[in-house]
Amino acid sequence: MCRILFLFGVLIFYLNAFAQSGLHAKPERMESRILALGMFGLNPQGGVSRIAFSEADKQGRAYVTGLMKSAGLVVRIDGAGNIIGKRAGKNPLLQVIAFGSHIDSVPFGGNYDGDVGVIGAIECIELLNEAGITTEHSLEVIVFSDEEGGLTGSTAMIGRLKENNLNQTSSSGKTVRDGLSELGGDLAKLPNAVRQKGELFAFLELHIEQGAILYNSKIDIGVVEGIVGIEQWDVTIEGKANHAGTTPMNLRNDAMLAAAKLTIAVNESVKSMPGAQVGTVGRIKAEPGAPNVIPGKVTMSVELRDLSRDKILSVFEKIKQRAAEIEKESGTHIDFTLAHSNLPAITDKKIQMLIAAAAKELGLSYKMMPSGAGHDTQDLAVIAPVGMIFVPSKDGISHSPDEYSSPKDMANGVTVLLRTILALDKQE
Repeated sequence: MCRILFLFGVLIFYLNAFAQSGLHAKPERMESRILALGMFGLNPQGGVSRIAFSEADKQGRAYVTGLMKSAGLVVRIDGAGNIIGKRAGKNPLLQVIAFGSHIDSVPFGGNYDGDVGVIGAIECIELLNEAGITTEHSLEVIVFSDEEGGLTGSTAMIGRLKENNLNQTSSSGKTVRDGLSELGGDLAKLPNAVRQKGELFAFLELHIEQGAILYNSKIDIGVVEGIVGIEQWDVTIEGKANHAGTTPMNLRNDAMLAAAKLTIAVNESVKSMPGAQVGTVGRIKAEPGAPNVIPGKVTMSVELRDLSRDKILSVFEKIKQRAAEIEKESGTHIDFTLAHSNLPAITDKKIQMLIAAAAKELGLSYKMMPSGAGHDTQDLAVIAPVGMIFVPSKDGISHSPDEYSSPKDMANGVTVLLRTILALDKQE
């Protein structure tokens, strides 16, 4: 009898191993669902304007929810409007393994940013269903709300969504407060949306790279080492408005000229230090804004990104030193106010290795790399071990109707994701 049970156990082991080895995402199914989702918010340029809280966002969420339910997930919406679909595991005492992304877009965005991670997460569930595999850990597919507007859903999930966040006006024209309610969120139950540290065994996110490193290098998979910190400052330069025709050049306190010099100083300060840090002046406005008036005031933005916050702050100190020199040269006053801060998030080393091992097992090339863009994963890193998988973006284009990742590349990413989930599932 013992021998029979032993042989039965061995048979089950090999059957499961065989089933898992044959798990490969279906490119055609993924592509058809990506294109179907892209109909919600379709713009004339061929991309999507599925802005958070818009009618298109609500329609897209309904489509995705339908897919989740069809895959057998038990779906709920938490207080912050996050869609969560659960697949029960064999052992309810084990922590949940979660994975997902977002479907809201920037205005005139593309069909792949966020969408690949959501459709890919559902594909993982479909593959498990088709192979008849039940994991030990319960699984959760998460579709985060309002990622593009400031990681709203994931910020709420870690308990850091504040009153001032809720009162901000989103790109849809609605406040975040009103928008979340329209998505089915319940602000009275916002505390219940918070997941405690240790509640999740791991969180994984599949995403397009949004850069050209993988595409240009013809590398299949990016193993994300960490997500850069982002620090943004609002900068005000006070000069003196005066007549553009009667004021000699040597007697001007031109705020716009000071802003131009500061823009160059930002670029030079960032490049003066070794590393992969980046800096951008992305917004600038001169007042009063008339052709015949020397600008008396300029407001502008400065943004710095790097995996090291110490590096960001070191670069910022260089920029402030240059700003002090510009003040003296131009007779202006320059003031910096911190407007936004996202701390760097380092992904879990163990999960990095599991992702790399899955890629290697599949014969896929891979590269360890940082993420230069922000993602919901950086919030979840506060409460759980996290991992991110990148797939190539054609020509490095993102946040554009020309954004594209091939069905093959998407399917490679999903297969790596699923094998990483199954590797994690073997651990307690």
